[in-house]
Amino acid sequence: MKPFFYLLFFLIYPFFLWAQVASPPVILSELGIKNLGLETTLVEEASFEMTTFALGQTHAIPEQRAALSSRIPGRVSEIRLSIGSFVEKGDKLVLVESLQAGNPPMQVWLTAPRSGTILSVNTKLGAAVETSESLAEIADLKTLYLIVRLPQAMAGKIPADAIAKVRFPIRPGKEYQATRLKFTACPCPDPACALGQDISTHSEKSESADLNAAGVIFTMENPDNQLRPEMTAESSIVLEKRENVLSVPKEAVHGGPSNRHVFVKHISLPHAYERVSVQTGMRSEDRIEIVDGLLPGDEVATRGSYSLGFIGNGSGVSLKEAMDAAHGHEHNEDGSEMTPEQEASHGKADDHHDHEHGMSMREKLLIASTSILSLLMILNFFMNRSLTSKKS
Repeated sequence: MKPFFYLLFFLIYPFFLWAQVASPPVILSELGIKNLGLETTLVEEASFEMTTFALGQTHAIPEQRAALSSRIPGRVSEIRLSIGSFVEKGDKLVLVESLQAGNPPMQVWLTAPRSGTILSVNTKLGAAVETSESLAEIADLKTLYLIVRLPQAMAGKIPADAIAKVRFPIRPGKEYQATRLKFTACPCPDPACALGQDISTHSEKSESADLNAAGVIFTMENPDNQLRPEMTAESSIVLEKRENVLSVPKEAVHGGPSNRHVFVKHISLPHAYERVSVQTGMRSEDRIEIVDGLLPGDEVATRGSYSLGFIGNGSGVSLKEAMDAAHGHEHNEDGSEMTPEQEASHGKADDHHDHEHGMSMREKLLIASTSILSLLMILNFFMNRSLTSKKS
């Protein structure tokens, strides 16, 4: 009898495992896909960058800044200064009328000490001019410093000549590239500290120094001269780059650390998606490396894939219930938004009846296979006991 039970066991056990592990594909209609806002992307091998995010601020390079001043005291009789305008070295900017007696008084043109952009103007027509005053600041902004502050443990991981992809909220459509120059373990919140400037004469502020922070300096080209000092920047610093890595967008991966999965478009069934377990690796800001579970050419669901988890968990959940769970309010059976009239009538109907969901095929198979296996184990136990009694 034992071979018979073993045969039954090996015939039923695969169904038991399938009932535990396999999930039926999620099949949607075209309208359901539209209402979910479902989007897909092909899985491909490409360069993968592990990055870290940091906020930063632009600064003019100290060696490329210059001040406009006068060698003689006097009064401004003509001015050609405009903040943001570009000037060439030697351009006439301010006409100073000397205070010394003369008829007419002596006048001297102050010219641009270097080519660059006028960052500030500290005088006006008719104002007095002193030799110790700076009338304007001019800086060459073709190259800028980008200073980001990071925890020292993270700053130390940034390799030499690391690249940062930089975006500015004021110019969201353009991406710049910056190259790491150096970093200094500077706890002072003043960016001048990271630049190595003398801050001993700076007025003390209430903000305290972060002893665990470091200032990381990047150099960045400004070819169109649209960037200015002290602009806030969002930077994505590349810590590591690998080639031929399989990865997917972050929104395609769901589940906890021990249960990562994606939804792959079925090869033959239209509008169907299969839940596939995956093993993940490195992460960037927008992508996750796939170590195992997918192949190049697979088409995975990205945007809207979160709702597929409600439909495809084997519980028989409808598209309506998935949309309800994902968005937190009632939807129609096809997943579309309910009108105010439908919501009102639906609320009344809910007061008069409830409904239940039947078990899915997966649950039925799991219960059946578990029951048969349990029965076989019990029969095997009693038959072994009977044979033992006869022998004794």
